Amino acid sequence: MELYGLLPFVFCVSRDRDHYSGLSRCARFRPFSETLIKRQTENGQRRLAMDVNNNERIMDTLIAMLNDLMWGAVLIYLLIGVGIFFTFRLGFIQIRHFGHMFSVLKNSRKSDNAGISSFQALCTSLAARVGTGNLAGVAVAIYLGGPGAIFWMWLIAFIGMATAFVESTLAQLYKVKDEDGNYRGGPAYYMEKGLGMRWMGVVFSLCLILAFGLVFNAVQANSISLAMKVAFGIPDWVSGLALVALSGLIIFGGIRGIARFAELVVPFMALAYILLALVIVAMNITELPHVFMLIIKSAFGIEQAGSGALGYAISQAMINGIKRGLFSNEAGMGSAPNAAATATPYPPHPASQGYVQMLGVFMDTIVICSCTAAIILMSGQFEPGSGVTGVELTQRALSSQIGSGGNIFIAAAIFFFAFTSIVANYSYAETNLVFLEHNHKGGLMLFRMFVLGMVMFGSVGELPTVWAMADVSMGLMAIVNLVAILLLSGVAIKLAKDYNDQLKLGKVPTFDANKYPEIRSQLEEGIWDNPTKK
Repeated sequence: MELYGLLPFVFCVSRDRDHYSGLSRCARFRPFSETLIKRQTENGQRRLAMDVNNNERIMDTLIAMLNDLMWGAVLIYLLIGVGIFFTFRLGFIQIRHFGHMFSVLKNSRKSDNAGISSFQALCTSLAARVGTGNLAGVAVAIYLGGPGAIFWMWLIAFIGMATAFVESTLAQLYKVKDEDGNYRGGPAYYMEKGLGMRWMGVVFSLCLILAFGLVFNAVQANSISLAMKVAFGIPDWVSGLALVALSGLIIFGGIRGIARFAELVVPFMALAYILLALVIVAMNITELPHVFMLIIKSAFGIEQAGSGALGYAISQAMINGIKRGLFSNEAGMGSAPNAAATATPYPPHPASQGYVQMLGVFMDTIVICSCTAAIILMSGQFEPGSGVTGVELTQRALSSQIGSGGNIFIAAAIFFFAFTSIVANYSYAETNLVFLEHNHKGGLMLFRMFVLGMVMFGSVGELPTVWAMADVSMGLMAIVNLVAILLLSGVAIKLAKDYNDQLKLGKVPTFDANKYPEIRSQLEEGIWDNPTKK
């Protein structure tokens, strides 16, 4: 191609014996030659740009296909199947010990020099669970699947409570102490110690760090900056700088600083949102039976039965309700166990933290997501096919009930829900970075700076491909975790039985590792040697 552009010049010089004469005669060929070269360069750049765009489209398509396969054909059934399996193996623990989930919090403020309190661990996990998905995700589920999607969200939360019990119990059992004397633990740790498969823990940790520590924090920051711009006209970069400053103050305080922050903020934000929803329900109390029946009828396609769309209606309600429920409560994902492991439990038994995290799933989906559903369905703003969905639908629904203040309240709710998710997600990532690097101080500081950079980036920009890759990472993370807890199910069932047997005898359940030598050999020295003094 380049040779063709030079042919006039070469041809001219070759025909003239006098070099300078040849060059002078070639003057008339130069514009033609230069035009050809310029055109070929532009064409090459255009083709390069087209190749890059095509490669990006191919990458986006492959990631989307992988996400659809992982979440649509594998994870939904795996999460449901594992939840049902543990529900039966634990004898419907969600029902039998429903009250115990709350009573175990009576002494949940106890902590020691190594661990945070059970209440702080609950607040940290709720900070991560309760995010913008509780506002936007519920609205999307209702829009795509109808009001019946809420029923399936309830159902998936119910069976997910059993899964949450198992993964958090295992995390508490196999926890370790880091170089600073703080408890660390989670799926990566029980994969290494319980299964003897460090490689599995490494895969899990890398996926969690990418998804929760980096990309999801950018997503949460993006939600905050957008809400601040819509409600108050604040520029994205201003919101970004403020978020970086606030996030830095908290995450540089370490796990204990994050736990103290969550303990103060999470109860406040959850209570404020629940109270608002109760006020709206009270304002529309006569509509409550109708809304409840609408959810049930829509869940089973009763209203669509006459139109021949029964099967489609049920499938849409199921798929969207289950997906949003799983994204919201994170049961089985392997995220919340990272918070559960950092606690000093009371009663001093690994299973007590399982009950605490069961309560987290209940609060997230059955309580807070139901609040959003009530706000939307009682407002009359939900119109199938209108295109109004997500945060916009929730915002309109709330504004129709309490006026223009609804926009401000939703903006404030998004800020608190998303900001607490940022700091809690970071704490999960830090625990897994410690697993990989054994508490390397320099690496930890560098990672914190990188997290703050992603918060700023998320506030001012978008990168959908990276977000989709994070979904793939989270999906892989969940699959690895579900396989691990199934392999360790015998240990979890044994711990649940030990706890409940002591409870029946009127004792304060206390874990004695010496009763289980096959488990004792897998535990870190000193963690469960004298639990009564923890």
